[in-house]
Amino acid sequence: MPDLANTDKPLRIGLAGLGTVGGGLVELLEKNATLIRRRTGRNIELVCVLVRNLNKPRSVELPDGCLVTANPADLVDNPDIDVVVELMGGIDAARSLIEGALRNGKHVVTANKALLAEEGIDLLKLAKEKNRILRYEAAVAGAVPIIEALRVPLAGQRLLSVQGILNGTSNYILSEMSTSGLDFDTALKQAQELGYAEADPTLDIDGQDAAHKLTLLIRLAFGVNYPYTVLPVQGIRGMDARDIAMAREFGYRIKLLAEVKRVNLDEGDDGPIRLAAGVYPVLVHHTYLLARVGGVYNAVRVESESAGSLFFHGRGAGSLPTASVVLGDLLAVARDARPNNTGFADENIPRASIVPPDECLTKYYVRVMVPDTPGVLRDLAGCMAREGISMEQVIQRSNDGGHIVPLVFMTHEASSLAMKTALQHAMDTGLLHKPAVCYRVL
Repeated sequence: MPDLANTDKPLRIGLAGLGTVGGGLVELLEKNATLIRRRTGRNIELVCVLVRNLNKPRSVELPDGCLVTANPADLVDNPDIDVVVELMGGIDAARSLIEGALRNGKHVVTANKALLAEEGIDLLKLAKEKNRILRYEAAVAGAVPIIEALRVPLAGQRLLSVQGILNGTSNYILSEMSTSGLDFDTALKQAQELGYAEADPTLDIDGQDAAHKLTLLIRLAFGVNYPYTVLPVQGIRGMDARDIAMAREFGYRIKLLAEVKRVNLDEGDDGPIRLAAGVYPVLVHHTYLLARVGGVYNAVRVESESAGSLFFHGRGAGSLPTASVVLGDLLAVARDARPNNTGFADENIPRASIVPPDECLTKYYVRVMVPDTPGVLRDLAGCMAREGISMEQVIQRSNDGGHIVPLVFMTHEASSLAMKTALQHAMDTGLLHKPAVCYRVL
């Protein structure tokens, strides 16, 4: 890699995508030009912008002489461009652009969590082969610098777990349901009206966006690949306001949590690292910092063997917050940082040893609709007991004189398989009026 540090030669960049984040980056490059020079000893110059529609009005003013093009070759084949910044999203076109840039000896900065989660292993291998930098701080948690934290200051520590609220849309919906008493559909509509949710919110409310981000965090935290395609995911679609209210009565808040835990801590670091991971709604006790993360904010809690618990919190999306960490990645390239794309010297990332989801142990919150008749609680407790599950707390509510009433209980720790089996048995025997609502408890 050419030594460009401590020189007046500008770092010349090509930008793919001039949407919300791309526009924010253009604004910051102009606004913070003096600071960038002081931090790196050189200028960062935007020389080319790739857009889909050349005739679309732009919300930001581009520098004089900056080429606006719809041809990706103007970025990847331009020998004067040092770094390609990919902010257009999607999979196929973005992959082609990044591969072309790396093969032509250019560094890459991207915010594309879906691409990196699903096909990042191949891109990381290519970056290593070409000795190029591939940075992606903005791919996870917006302005929260969790990627760099895992890659550098926490790199020498044995990590035990990573837990995160990684999707601002879902967190906003759950926060509004909890604090304002809204139902799910109303909270979602409000999020869309405020620009916090897309017209099609599927990736957010079904948990896939958080799953993409968790996949990246697992690679950085443990140096293994937990494939996105096998990660267990449960979203918040159709979350019932009754469960939000009952969780609060127990002293909890419901959050969409992305989580990974190492379960074979006693075996040392020479063997396979065994992980339990997933994305799911979780009851978090109100005294925990994660429970207090409201609105569109993101947060990540890292548990390490040496430093204990560390908490990262900030804006998870938005033009300038996300653009600010893209700019941070560019400054790292401008300083001529050596490639450290995975956080590990051996960048051949092995597959994780995965704990089957059915074997994962946790406490549970369960709400069932049952007949208002004597013996129901006894029979339900029997279904739990035959699978080795014990109840910790139980609340039964009347249903305005109806024959079907809600019964809510919290369990002691149990496996996912035991809980599924117990609830299915209760359903098969006619004890439940409808399938149970079941969430994990942190």
